[in-house]
Amino acid sequence: MPSFAHETILELFRRRPSLAAELLAESSPFANRSPAGMPPHAQIGDSSLGDAVPAERRADLVLLFADTHGGPPHRALVVEVQLAIDPDKRRAWWGYLVAVHTRHRCDVALVVVTTGAAVARWARQPIALGHPGTSLTPLVIGPADVPVAGEDSTAPLTPELAVLSAIVHGQGTNGERVGRAALATFGDLDEEKAALYTDVVFASTHAAARAILEDLMANGTYEYQSDFMKRLHAKGLEEGRAEGRAEGRAEGRAEGRALALLRVIASRGIEVAPAARERVLSCADVETLETWLVRAVSASTLADVFGD
Repeated sequence: MPSFAHETILELFRRRPSLAAELLAESSPFANRSPAGMPPHAQIGDSSLGDAVPAERRADLVLLFADTHGGPPHRALVVEVQLAIDPDKRRAWWGYLVAVHTRHRCDVALVVVTTGAAVARWARQPIALGHPGTSLTPLVIGPADVPVAGEDSTAPLTPELAVLSAIVHGQGTNGERVGRAALATFGDLDEEKAALYTDVVFASTHAAARAILEDLMANGTYEYQSDFMKRLHAKGLEEGRAEGRAEGRAEGRAEGRALALLRVIASRGIEVAPAARERVLSCADVETLETWLVRAVSASTLADVFGD
């Protein structure tokens, strides 16, 4: 299933279609180019590319940029959220660009968004098609390209950029500062968007920072407020429990929960060291495994799962 980070990062780019171009403005002239010399209007395009590519393909997000709202696009960005190294995706990316270029008859570029430095390095490698002189080098937004919210910066901190900063940097030493800075940008948002973004900040920061933010917000344990996060959390939890029930019927309740937990952790893009895997598989307490399973749905690290 799509991970929490994958779905929430995409939601940010959907809600602020100009975010990709804003992040790339310093590093890529393509992202800030407009024939009329004015800031371009950004809108979401159709991500289903099956009619232009022989195999069924669907990009994460297609953004179209025009000089006027609803006008013909003069360029496009294909945005792919990539949280793990996957050689097959590099082959698919060529097809995405060709499909968008064919459909909209405009310049198009690929943007890969990732929360991991190693994935960013991998994604930046040129992709050779085989034709002489032809290769694709993706534009990459990695951890180094996302500002740490709360640090002094001349760049304006929009709510979407602040939430993305929490997703990328919230598990580090700056987790509390990033969380505080992000929450401070939500004052003028409507109730639905503020609830969603607050949920994401709480789910993205490490346990110590989250505890401090909880005290600031409500003096208690924070619960998700937005329908989006409630659905995402419930879906992940139910799928994890369903796997546990299926495995449990076949191999015993505790072992089934343990195997389901490992699958949920893997779906979050979290690497499981042999010692951690053994800790899960050797646990015979179903209640403990259930607690870990609940945490795994929105965890970013193994420490979040185990509560260490």
